[in-house]
Amino acid sequence: MNTNIYRHELHIRWKSVFTWSVALAFLIVFFFSIFPAFAKDADLLNQMMAKFPPEMKAAFGLDSMDMSTVLGFFSLIFLFVQLCLSIQAGNYGFGLVSVEEAELTADFLLTRPVSRWGILTSKLLAVLTSMIVTDLVVWASTFLAILLFNDGRAYEISPLLLLLVSILPFQLFFLSVGLVVSLLVKRIRSVTPYSLGLGFGAYVLSAFSGVFGEAKLELITPFKHFDAAAIVQNQAFDTPLVLLNVAVTLISVAASYWLYKRRDIHAVS
Repeated sequence: MNTNIYRHELHIRWKSVFTWSVALAFLIVFFFSIFPAFAKDADLLNQMMAKFPPEMKAAFGLDSMDMSTVLGFFSLIFLFVQLCLSIQAGNYGFGLVSVEEAELTADFLLTRPVSRWGILTSKLLAVLTSMIVTDLVVWASTFLAILLFNDGRAYEISPLLLLLVSILPFQLFFLSVGLVVSLLVKRIRSVTPYSLGLGFGAYVLSAFSGVFGEAKLELITPFKHFDAAAIVQNQAFDTPLVLLNVAVTLISVAASYWLYKRRDIHAVS
C-alpha cells in the first residue's frame, strides 16, 4: 500500500462520506421518530396493511413484517438504507480507477514508482475506510433512534446486530461489481448513471423476486442475500446466499486486479 495515494483518496472522498453519513443519519432518525404513532394504533395499522395488494406487500417485504414491532418497523427503514448504501458503494466502485482516465491524469499516476497492484490496493483500502466511517454513523444513528423512539417496547438485540453487520458485505458487493464493470468498459465519463442503474436494478430484481416468487432472482441481488425481513424473522443469515455474495465479491476483486494490471492506459497527447 502507498500511504500518499491512500491519504489522497481519503481526502477527495471526505465530503462524499460526510454527505452520505448525514443523509443516512437523518433518514434513520426521522423515519423512526414516526414509530410511536404507528405502535399506538397497531391494530389499525395491521388492518390497513391487510388491505394492501399482496404484490405490493411482497415487493417491499411487508408480507413478513409486523410493523407494530421495533424491528419490524426498522426493517422497512433498513431497506431504504440499503438502497442508499448500494448507490454510495457503486459510486465508489465505478469511480475508483475511471476518474483518473476521465480527468486524463491516469498516465501521471502510473509513472510514479508504485506498481499497479499497489495503486489499486491503496485505492481499495481508502474506499473501505470511507465506507466503514459511513457504516459507523449508521450504527450510531440506529441505536440512537431506537433509544429515543422505541415507545418502551422490547426487542431482540441479536437480529438488529445481524442487520447492522450485514451492511459492509452488502456494500462490498456493489463496490467490487462496480469496479470490475468499470474495467471492462472502455471509458466511464460519469459514474452516477452506472451506480444508480446497479443499485436500483438490484432492488427491482429483489422486488420481482418477492412478487413472482422467483427463487432464481434471489441468487443475483444482494437485497435478497441480506433480506432485512428474513433476517429479523429467522434471527439468522441465509448462509448459502451470504456465501454466494462473498464469492461474487472475491471473484470481482480478483478479476479487477487482473484487468487493471493489463489495462491499456492512454497517455495525454
